[in-house]
Amino acid sequence: MSGYSIAKNFDQFFKIRFANTKELQQEAYKIRYGVYSEELGWEPSNEERMESDDCDDFSYHCLLEHRRTGTYAGCIRLIIPPAENPSYQLPFEKHCLDSAKNEVLDTQSLPRGGFGEISRLAVLASFRRREQEKNKPYVLTNVDPDTMYSAEERRNFPNIAIGLYLGGLALASMCHHVGIMVMMEPRLNRRLQRFGLPFKQVGEEMNYHGRRAMFFLEEKSFYVDLNEQMQELYEIVYQELSTQIKLKPYGSDGKFGIPEIYRAPIT
Repeated sequence: MSGYSIAKNFDQFFKIRFANTKELQQEAYKIRYGVYSEELGWEPSNEERMESDDCDDFSYHCLLEHRRTGTYAGCIRLIIPPAENPSYQLPFEKHCLDSAKNEVLDTQSLPRGGFGEISRLAVLASFRRREQEKNKPYVLTNVDPDTMYSAEERRNFPNIAIGLYLGGLALASMCHHVGIMVMMEPRLNRRLQRFGLPFKQVGEEMNYHGRRAMFFLEEKSFYVDLNEQMQELYEIVYQELSTQIKLKPYGSDGKFGIPEIYRAPIT
């Protein structure tokens, strides 16, 4: 590829991290608290200043680290039903199945442990435009914050959210999932479509932290439809994560995988 490379430039300033320790998991909870509790007011405040829920007991978190400062800029998680209880409902199953378009996709026919739900995407305010992106947990447009970061570093800020999404997809691919679910705003889906992520809307719009709907992306579309620049970024993210993750079989047949990590207790 000739000319400017989004992927290589992004990789110069950011590193994807798999949260396989208690300390790294708590870094994700701190980011979520800053965004979902303090900024958006969607979750209650607490003395620990960490936002977590029951799903974190069987979630796998990715962080994006700013290389120069060591600051964690954002996070995302992939929720997989626990291997000892594969019938445990994911959040979209608990709260959103009434809106499902079963004629498009019957999510109940998907193999348990063979798919997950991506959620809790959050990017710190210092890595996005504060005023124009107020009340949004992430941004996929141009930014120019008045911070300590250089112009060259800020050029990469709009790609933080897509980098995290690609991290979630890479993790699902490593686990041999047939696809992933996500609850998101249709306008976010339109932005992701432009990058080459053809999520299929499989539920009617509903009020779920704003107007959102269920979307599904098949494994075969995790990266093949990405434009050339985003495919290069996906490959960097995938390779970086693959050096940090060791899988064990999910269930007895070993068809799907699950990462081996430290499990931080939810308090």
